[in-house]
Amino acid sequence: MYVSHFLAVSTAGAEPEEGAPAPDRIVSGAPSFKTWNVEEADGGLYAGIWEATPGKWRIEYEEWEFCHILSGVSIVTEDGGEAHTLKAGDSFILRPGFKGTWEVVETTRKEYVIRA
Repeated sequence: MYVSHFLAVSTAGAEPEEGAPAPDRIVSGAPSFKTWNVEEADGGLYAGIWEATPGKWRIEYEEWEFCHILSGVSIVTEDGGEAHTLKAGDSFILRPGFKGTWEVVETTRKEYVIRA
């Protein structure tokens, strides 16, 4: 039996998981999330598409994450650091230990790969 080692990162035919930041992390607005987790591999590797509606919340990363913005506008600010305005086409990495805020200015959709 043939098993493909190719996996498209797409929302087609998949039901998203819906969520939101923990209430104690919300700084402003009422943001909500949709996540299409298309890959979940042994060793804590995840990949998929995530979308969030406008709002601002605190984030803390214990994992490593690569992000590529597909649409929308967000501002990610590290505590004690500069604000990074992110839009379609931008790619970045959040490293373990990152603490700060994520503000969605316009509904934002990103592709992600997480290594826990």
